[in-house]
Amino acid sequence: MDSHGEPKGELVIRTIAMPADTNPSGDIFGGWIMSQMDLGSGIVALKTAKTRVVTVAMDGMSFLQPVRVGDRVACYASVEEVGRTSMRIPVEVWVERYMTGEQVRVTEAVFTYVALGVDGRPVPVVRDGLRDAATR
Repeated sequence: MDSHGEPKGELVIRTIAMPADTNPSGDIFGGWIMSQMDLGSGIVALKTAKTRVVTVAMDGMSFLQPVRVGDRVACYASVEEVGRTSMRIPVEVWVERYMTGEQVRVTEAVFTYVALGVDGRPVPVVRDGLRDAATR
């Protein structure tokens, strides 16, 4: 996977990597990056389903480059597939390097979400603004 090129999807989160987010080696903690990805893909899932959503899986994450303190971190996400109650949302994380401004893709993964009703049970994902009357 090439770490250069153009981001895919819509920009859903942009933040700055801070010293409190580092691991013992001084790089930004991978769990912090994963959290940003979950937040960003969750925004897309919520906008798509128009109801409460929960993360049920994450596939294929690997780190290509470290993220450093001061890097501007941007998550890009899009809907890849919509099932009856679930959505698959690929997320790419790009950084703008502190001081140099170089744009680099640092990781990507696919998150799967399930739409939930008020009772906490899976419901069909809204399609074209309509939901089956039996699931309301």
